[in-house]
Amino acid sequence: MLSLRPLLPVLLAAVLVAPAPAPALAAGAGSDGIETARTGRQIAPGIRLESYDRLEADRWLRIDELLVDLGGSGGVRAEYLGGHGPATVAESAARHPAGPGRRVVAAVNGDFFDIRGTGAPLGPGLGDGRLLHSAGPGPGEAPAAGFGADGRGRILRLGLDGSVTLPGGAVRPLTGYNAARPAAGGLSAYTSDWPGAELPALGTAVAVRDGRVTAAAPPVRGPARRERPEPGTTLLSAAAGGSAAAELAALRPGDAVAVAARAVPGAGPVPVAAVGGREALVVAGVPQNHDGESNDTAAPRTAVGFSRDGRRLRILTVDGRQRDSGGLTLTALGGLMHRLGAYEALNLDGGGSSTLLAGLSGATALALENSPSDGRPRPVPNGLVLTAPAGSGRTAGYRIEPVGGTTEDFTRVFPGLTRGLSATGYDALLGPAPGATVWYAEGAGRVDSAGVFHAVRPGRATAHARRTTAHGALSLEVLGPLTRIRPAPARIGLAEQGEKGGFRLTGYDAQGAAAVVEPRDVALEFDRSRWSVADDGRGGFTVTALVPQATGHLRATVRAAGGSPGAAVEIPLGVGLVTLPLADLADAGEWTGAGASVAEGHPGAGLALDLPRAGAQGSAAPPRPLPVPELARSLTLWVGGDGSGARPAAELADADGAAVTVRGPAADWTGWREVTLPLPATARPPLTVTRLSAVGGTRPGRLGLDTLGARTPPTGPAAVPVVRDPIVATEAGVRARPWRFAVGGGAGGGDAGADFVLTGADRPEFVHRGVRFLSLDTAKPTLGGGGLYRMRALREALAAAAREPDTGALAVVRAYAPDRVDLKEAALTGRLLAGFRRTTGKRAAVLTLGAPEFAADRSEGVLSVAAPSTGRTLVGVDAFAPGDWLAVRHTP
Repeated sequence: MLSLRPLLPVLLAAVLVAPAPAPALAAGAGSDGIETARTGRQIAPGIRLESYDRLEADRWLRIDELLVDLGGSGGVRAEYLGGHGPATVAESAARHPAGPGRRVVAAVNGDFFDIRGTGAPLGPGLGDGRLLHSAGPGPGEAPAAGFGADGRGRILRLGLDGSVTLPGGAVRPLTGYNAARPAAGGLSAYTSDWPGAELPALGTAVAVRDGRVTAAAPPVRGPARRERPEPGTTLLSAAAGGSAAAELAALRPGDAVAVAARAVPGAGPVPVAAVGGREALVVAGVPQNHDGESNDTAAPRTAVGFSRDGRRLRILTVDGRQRDSGGLTLTALGGLMHRLGAYEALNLDGGGSSTLLAGLSGATALALENSPSDGRPRPVPNGLVLTAPAGSGRTAGYRIEPVGGTTEDFTRVFPGLTRGLSATGYDALLGPAPGATVWYAEGAGRVDSAGVFHAVRPGRATAHARRTTAHGALSLEVLGPLTRIRPAPARIGLAEQGEKGGFRLTGYDAQGAAAVVEPRDVALEFDRSRWSVADDGRGGFTVTALVPQATGHLRATVRAAGGSPGAAVEIPLGVGLVTLPLADLADAGEWTGAGASVAEGHPGAGLALDLPRAGAQGSAAPPRPLPVPELARSLTLWVGGDGSGARPAAELADADGAAVTVRGPAADWTGWREVTLPLPATARPPLTVTRLSAVGGTRPGRLGLDTLGARTPPTGPAAVPVVRDPIVATEAGVRARPWRFAVGGGAGGGDAGADFVLTGADRPEFVHRGVRFLSLDTAKPTLGGGGLYRMRALREALAAAAREPDTGALAVVRAYAPDRVDLKEAALTGRLLAGFRRTTGKRAAVLTLGAPEFAADRSEGVLSVAAPSTGRTLVGVDAFAPGDWLAVRHTP
């Protein structure tokens, strides 16, 4: 997956520039998008997980895909998951009976469900060949993904064939079987297989056991919810007032009643297992068009698809409603499933329900692979679970991972520092196989008996774990000596005593290559009477407030190799909330918007928003956006209510310019009252308030607003170390290079010693004396087609520079415009340039025009120069020189 770790401060703020316009591109997960990252692993024989990121014209996408061979030599089976009421997929998978000699290896959420009522699935379900629940009401067929006795799968439609035989032989149709929504007329049956949280309001009901009525219908006094029937008991119900209800009311204990129910497929045999879905995505090899339908909006998605012979199952989740993944429409999802090879595919429940779990080799529990849009897994009533044969338990290999994370910055170490490693044994079928290991290493370090790697010198290393013939290995990189460290976050603010917060330290070498620094390599200094700080076991630290109100600092020092002083950083600490003023609205006359006017505030001048009718909207924008403190937990606002129920809100923009709205309570009071508007934890700071607004209540009203504040922990500013990059040189140093160019409009239109001036209006791409210059257009934002255009152009330029023997470096020319390139595109740009540098040995740089101030930096060996529009910036170049290939001088 693509890491969003900042690569360069300038890189993250910069944007590409060129005279050629970006082409218009189609939306959605189309063939015109590009894949930006991919990882994969084998889950079990016959099951593989592929996880990848894509950049489309209008969104980022994060996709997780299980590829499953059904009925093959791997012995994989797909089974119904759930049946005990709503639970997270992880909870249901943990208690799923896989059967003797089998184990659970993956799971996914299933059907749409009655989320605001009973919590039961809305479609049909079969498990172990039994009908568990029908779609309701009535016997009509409903879509489902089904699996036969031979393991093969298919998309089919399932109906209900049910009957109730009453005393005297009268037979009545059964219109629902454990259905979430019983029919208005007819009979419904409920058993211990009921998959919801509670039964619906049943009206008239009788209990039947062993073919006899055990409890007669009580007098009807109104709808009543009932408990799940005991095993062996069937509850027959009918809506009150109809003929079916009268027949049930006439029954007495001991009366003979027979209930029969079975699933009826639209075609073919009855599946052994099935879970319901909703929209058909691919039918007989043809992707379906759902344009204009109510559910055809970009959202998180879960889908299942099958090959034509039913032996290849594809389970897919697409994250949505997130910055890193915008989700897909039904039409786009169907197109994606078709391109991936599905001959038929069905949409399962999406939104916050989308959840995909998969096993890790040797692990006993499943890992969450996708990112649920609610921020945590949602309880759902059912799903699909994949089971596979259990292995022998004899160790066949080891999965070695850094403790704390598997990203690149955990597989790197600085000389003299350490990295904790874990070895998980697995058998021939990738199942658990515990056992002690012998550790050793080759290359630039050593591993001790506890699995701690000790870096000795820059270079490559391989850590090994072995037990008899079982073996595992992990490649590690020892970077150059540590030069500086940076905490994330830069400050710790806690709201109250006992609250916990965390931070992690990332170190950098002279080339800007990054690695997480382990707690064991860090010495901490802090006031132990006010804070406790502990290793969190994941490569970072946990800070706990011991007092209700305090401020302070934590000093972290990393020891270095060879007795050198190492690196240190101070982290401000704070606990207890204080209110910091954002706007007192004394300038209310300068706020503009629909229905806004100056009015008496609390105290002094304030704003009034007129709401002339119920549901009307009013708003007021400040003369300039109001910055919110980075650690703020909530906003405060004085609201003058008139009892109309109008609801105030604050509208904000986050670091990427995305809109965030926080709403206060309905003002059903009169007079002034201070309200709190909590800020969502998912919003990416820094935030700015762009507007105050209100929505009218049940009648016309007038809402007063005054004194906007932010509740935030009291910490001091974070220390920002000033690092002077070695490429910043004297005038003589720049002119000592074989040739030079000037950057930006501040170059005065030229320089006597410069080959040319980069102003942003040069040729889109050209090669000059061993350097390929690439300038890219920023007329469109990342998710307006611009990102896709720029990444394609960058990839093409990198490929060209890599194959040209006379090209030693690639320089990307960009204009400073942070409102048009998001952080993820900037990080991807840096990653591509760093990869080019590593794989080709050639150089790379980012040149930013029109920056607020001059800066020079580097990340992963990629140089960065930010040239302001004022002054003079001269760059000396030697694309083939050892060491730094640029020398830069800026004169204000």
